Amino acid sequence: MKKLLSIVLAALMLAAVFAFAGCKKAPADDTVIRIAALKGPTGMGMAPLTNKETYPRYNIEIGSDPSAVTSAFIAGDYDIAALPVNVAAVLYNKLEGDVVMLGINTLGVLYVLENGSEINSMADLSGKTLYATGQGSTPEYILNYLLDKNGLTDVTVEFKAEHSELAALMAEGSVTLGMMPEPNVTATMVKNDQLRVALDLTSEWSKITSTKLVQGVIIARRSFVKEHEARVKTFIEDYGKAVELINTASDEACQMIVDAGILPAAPVAKKAIPRCNIVLITGDEMKAAASAMYEVLFNADAKSVGGKIPAEDLYY
Repeated sequence: MKKLLSIVLAALMLAAVFAFAGCKKAPADDTVIRIAALKGPTGMGMAPLTNKETYPRYNIEIGSDPSAVTSAFIAGDYDIAALPVNVAAVLYNKLEGDVVMLGINTLGVLYVLENGSEINSMADLSGKTLYATGQGSTPEYILNYLLDKNGLTDVTVEFKAEHSELAALMAEGSVTLGMMPEPNVTATMVKNDQLRVALDLTSEWSKITSTKLVQGVIIARRSFVKEHEARVKTFIEDYGKAVELINTASDEACQMIVDAGILPAAPVAKKAIPRCNIVLITGDEMKAAASAMYEVLFNADAKSVGGKIPAEDLYY
């Protein structure tokens, strides 16, 4: 009887061990995600995530040259990157679909600045010379689209190679009418208080189309997402919270942007944030807005999106 009882107890103990083993959770994915972001609005939402104490599993690098970040992403140096919307399409086509868009992170950031009071509508640009930056990239295509839809064929557009060059000319008063993005708009207005925002091109876009003006997105390697889907979902949640914090334009949020090396001064960040349209748009809304933007870009210049509009599997 004792021997039988011992066998029963041993069997029960063994069953308990197997049951406990079956209930154990799989080890958590503690992969450090390598992320690239750019100085300016496309990177500003990342600022809170650069805090290593709070977010030790994100390794975020802030760059100033989109082409350098793009090359590094192609080389496999980054898992996730915040880049201009057209660059996402170029990379999707170049990497044969090994790119997935996680979300839209920046809407329109382009503004027309004027030293004067003549320009109050797109029609007022007729016959004027407008200085601008972003030739051969999204800003040029957005401007051309707006000019075309408003029937403006007599606007002379003079492009400068760098934002800083145009900003300097407007700050000193050599140029009185120019288009540039935030946060350059705010930084330039700080240096010349005679400048004013004459046109918000996001508002002008909304007048002629029902789609959103998309300028920045977050992409990831599809292969990385498949292998680390839980980590990617957590990143999206963390990024959403970071965007909410940055959009408060609180002193804390502005200092985070400075500490991350995205902007040089907190007062500039505080004034620029409301015009930077920092967002996190995902899912069907992301797909609808981005795909409509790609139609505009493709029609303007097929090369701007890598030769063809990405397939639907681009969207996460």
